[in-house]
Amino acid sequence: MAGVPEKARFYLERAVPQLREFEAKGIFTADEIRSLVRKRTDFEHVVLSPGNKSTDWLNYAAWEKSLESLRAKRCRRLQIRASSKHTGQGRVFGILERAVNRHPSSIELWTEYLTYAKAMKATKRYRKVMTRALRMHPTKPELWVLAGRRSASNGDMQAARGFFMRGARFCSRDATVWLEYARCEMEWLERMDAKKGKKGGTERAIQEQAEHSDDEINFPEESDDDDAVESDRLVLPNPENSVAKKVFDEEATKKLEGNPALDGAIPIAIFDVAMKQAFFNASVAEQFFNLFATFSAVSAQARIIHHVLESMNRQYPNDPATCFCHIRQPLINIGTNTPLYPKALREALGCLKSSLPTTTDKSRLAEKVRSWAKSILASEDLDPGIRIVLEHTVQSLPMP
Repeated sequence: MAGVPEKARFYLERAVPQLREFEAKGIFTADEIRSLVRKRTDFEHVVLSPGNKSTDWLNYAAWEKSLESLRAKRCRRLQIRASSKHTGQGRVFGILERAVNRHPSSIELWTEYLTYAKAMKATKRYRKVMTRALRMHPTKPELWVLAGRRSASNGDMQAARGFFMRGARFCSRDATVWLEYARCEMEWLERMDAKKGKKGGTERAIQEQAEHSDDEINFPEESDDDDAVESDRLVLPNPENSVAKKVFDEEATKKLEGNPALDGAIPIAIFDVAMKQAFFNASVAEQFFNLFATFSAVSAQARIIHHVLESMNRQYPNDPATCFCHIRQPLINIGTNTPLYPKALREALGCLKSSLPTTTDKSRLAEKVRSWAKSILASEDLDPGIRIVLEHTVQSLPMP
């Protein structure tokens, strides 16, 4: 079996054509090339040694990426257009491939591999690496989230939902996949609402929902006269006789306008199923509330938040998390400098006054409210009257 020096020499010899190109085109000087060879030799001996670590491979890949970046900058400065970037990228891919084969249990290496493949727009390699990573680590939520969000960013919501649902089955110890799944669906609803606001956007949003829903709508193909042949010659159709075909007639449009998916049914279903999991508690429900509260552009936000609060009232009626969510509810989507904020703040403080005597943990609720109030007081352009009220509220809260 070959030792470390022989293996290192094998991998170093594969980089000789690239080094010759550097010298021939004047991208690097001879002294710089010798320095590059020494650095690569050191890295190869480190990563091929029996006690190598995943950080050694990451450092090696980072150095190769910096070298490729330097090569690209010098080529632009020297106006060298014949130098290919594929050799440098191929070396980085080769190092990362060897790294995940040597340390398949390192999530950091898999993530770095996927990140670099995405940055280089290597779509096929990204899919293959993601498949291998998920098969190797099916219980790692960050990989499922990465795969789901990648598909969603590419507009393939059906594939994204598939990744999230499979990840939710495997990763049942925490709420990471569930929260990211809900976030992805809220972002999709936000895009759908944005399309509705534009001219003709309602039809496009309905069509996209139909394409991404589980119920596929198929329309029969009808024969036309475009290819009709009469007397051995092609006959073009008469435009006056043709009738414009509507992909979505009025009945289909009305049916799809009432589609529950466009009214927040999927985020609500995600929350309801998450409630049945072993990890679910009041803190997780609060995380869902915080997540939904950030999507102010979603028309179904109020309905979703109302459902979350009702569920929290049933499961954890006097928990500090439930009380804190009720306190913050009147202030959702209301800016601190808007005319509606004083009235909403008065309602929130009234809810705080009624919640403190009934909550199961006063000190925990007080700490939550204190942290929330201090974040608002950190604003420099806060109204002086509101600042006085919040400072008084913070001082009147029970100390731990």
